[in-house]
Amino acid sequence: MGAQILIVDDSSTDRMVIGNMLADFEILTACDGIEALQVIETHPDLDLVILDLHMPNMDGFQLLEKLKAGKPPVKTPFLILTNYDELDKEIRGLKLGAEDYIRKPVNLESLRVRVETHLELNRMQRLVEERLKKSTTLLQTILEQSPIGISLSFSKDPFRPGEDLPPIINPALEKITGRTREDLLGLGWARITHPDDVEKNLEY
Repeated sequence: MGAQILIVDDSSTDRMVIGNMLADFEILTACDGIEALQVIETHPDLDLVILDLHMPNMDGFQLLEKLKAGKPPVKTPFLILTNYDELDKEIRGLKLGAEDYIRKPVNLESLRVRVETHLELNRMQRLVEERLKKSTTLLQTILEQSPIGISLSFSKDPFRPGEDLPPIINPALEKITGRTREDLLGLGWARITHPDDVEKNLEY
C-alpha cells in the first residue's frame, strides 16, 4: 500500500485538484480542523498532512497548536497551504510545527518534490526509531541476563557520586558487589575498586 496522505481544506475544488495531483498515493480528505482531528484519530499512522490555514470551525493554526502540543505530540509531518502574499502566515505555521509550506495556486512539480522529500524523511525517521528500539531492547536483554557485572558511566570524576554515574547498572553487578543499585549510584566505581587497580583503570 502506498503512503497515506490527508488533505485538509475547506475548498472541495482544492481537495480534488491536490488529490488528483497525488492520485498514486492513498488520499484521505477533511474539510476543516475538526474533521481532520477525527481522521487523524482513526488513522494514527498517517504519512503526511497537507493543511490549508484558512478554514471555518477550526483553522490550520488551531489544528497545529492542538496536535503539536498534545501528549504525546503528533509526529506526522505537516505541509501548510498558503498564498503568495502570506509570508507572516508561513512563518507562524512553521513556528507551530509545520515542516514545510506549499503556495497556492499549487504547482504540480513543486508539490511532488516536497511531498516525496518529506515522505522519505519520515520513512527514514521511522526506520531510525525502529532500529533504536531494537538496539535498546537488545542492550536491556544483555544487561538483565549477563552473569558479568556491567555499569555504563560517562563521568570524568570516578569519585563523584550521584548524577555522574548514570542509572545503567545490571543485576549481576549488584549481586557481585553486594550493594544495591542506589548504593552504587551514590559511590562511583572508584570507591568499590581495589586501590591498586584504580590508577590503571583510570588509564583505561
